[in-house]
Amino acid sequence: MTARHDYVIVGAGSAGCVLAARLTEDPAVRVLVIEAGGRDTNLAVRIPAAFSRLFKTPCDWGYMTVPQPALAGRSLYWPRGKMLGGTSSMNAQMHVRGSRADYDRWTALGNRGWGYDDVLPYFRRSEHNERGPSPFRGQGGPLTISDLRDPNPATSAFLAAAVEAGIPRSADVNGERQDGVDYTQVTQKRGVRASTASSYLRPAMRRPNLTVITGAHATRVRFDRSRATGVEYRRGGILTTVYADREVILAGGAINSPQLLMLSGVGPADHLRSVGVEVVHDLPSVGTHLQDHLVCGMIVKARTTGTLVAAESMPNLLRFLVMRRGMLTSNVAEACGFFRIPEHAPAPNLELLFAPVPFIDHGLVRPTEHGLSLGVVLLQPKSAGSITLRSANPFEAPLIDPRYLTDREGEDMRLMIEGMKVALRVMRSPALAAHAGDAMIPEREPRTDDDLDALIRQRSETLYHPVGTCRMGVDDAAVVDPELRVRGLDALRVVDASVMPEIIRGHTNSPTIMIAERAADLVSGRVG
Repeated sequence: MTARHDYVIVGAGSAGCVLAARLTEDPAVRVLVIEAGGRDTNLAVRIPAAFSRLFKTPCDWGYMTVPQPALAGRSLYWPRGKMLGGTSSMNAQMHVRGSRADYDRWTALGNRGWGYDDVLPYFRRSEHNERGPSPFRGQGGPLTISDLRDPNPATSAFLAAAVEAGIPRSADVNGERQDGVDYTQVTQKRGVRASTASSYLRPAMRRPNLTVITGAHATRVRFDRSRATGVEYRRGGILTTVYADREVILAGGAINSPQLLMLSGVGPADHLRSVGVEVVHDLPSVGTHLQDHLVCGMIVKARTTGTLVAAESMPNLLRFLVMRRGMLTSNVAEACGFFRIPEHAPAPNLELLFAPVPFIDHGLVRPTEHGLSLGVVLLQPKSAGSITLRSANPFEAPLIDPRYLTDREGEDMRLMIEGMKVALRVMRSPALAAHAGDAMIPEREPRTDDDLDALIRQRSETLYHPVGTCRMGVDDAAVVDPELRVRGLDALRVVDASVMPEIIRGHTNSPTIMIAERAADLVSGRVG
């Protein structure tokens, strides 16, 4: 006899774990979660500073973009979590929600119920913030938000340098005003990573109405005419179909969710036919509107030996294992700052990220000398790209084309150049003089706009924040409606970062958790 489920959730990542936990609070609801990856048992998941040790391992989808003409023809590496907790199990744990302006913009686009005042209760519901109660911080939620236990002395100097360069000190970048620089708050509990798997899913797995299957690669959504009825997946060479009496919910993220929709026959009809997929529903915008945060960094030599280069020494490892303290509790990007160019811009459009270590090639290159990294993030890119299928093979990665720095007006590059100028001022401010030495990467400090242009094209990377490929909206180009239901189909929703109508001025993990918190209420009928 085939087991029946009310809801089948595809993906046990940041959104899927939240949905599974919230929906199964009702004991009458039966939920199945299928996850392509395995369990989150790798020790590097728990050690905050070790997240890059998970890159290019079985815990990582290990995507690559197509060559980017505006980035010197480079193909960029895009790590994405492939395990319980998804990317929340391998990210830098930064808790940065974005600006009020982001969510109010969502409602201005017609997405009722997604304004800042609407979503703030869902942010707060998810959180247990160790800074204590405030109108902007949550208490008693599943996800612990903490301050860094042992921030590096160079990070304190960076904060002072940023103030010297004209960026004010912030009391809380997630508070009433985003502008300013502060230590990063992190998704950690007592010095250990707090993912959605550890915070939401694992407690919920004690419930008899929740089933979680790992190693199950979804190959397509099954339909009866316009109604989604179940999901087909392959596990251990065996093809299985599971059925949903109420809804199928895709929570695979901004790459996997549009890919699965297209593999299932939902997407641009001409494109689907070109790769041999039978069209179920012509929905031209699936996979379009891909946005991501681009970051360009510089690295200088450190004048001290107290950087995170020493984090994996035996004394630091023992300190972490015994006391949950020391360098290994660092999230690497220990401080962030938000600012506006020009100053009268409506909200921050650039971010600084500081790391007391040479963070080279996503942390995959082990540094040979001590150094400090400072990155500039373009928060509101005008450029947008797409996800398309290479073939009808569900095990072949899709084509990822973010089209960085391709906006017609060239505003993205102009803002990046101006942001890099601010970063240079910060790095050479007197407050950092005792820590920051000569240039390391690039070997010569850029001095002109042309130097900065070349550096940005040759060195920029993803900040790991793809969104928008199943965009929420009320217009004909939207993929899902404001209740996250796929337009033109029944019993099918998308709940993850792909539904963001525009990228936010923050980091995407916390907003994705918020989206799933609200989606749980939408699915359950508690809000409309």
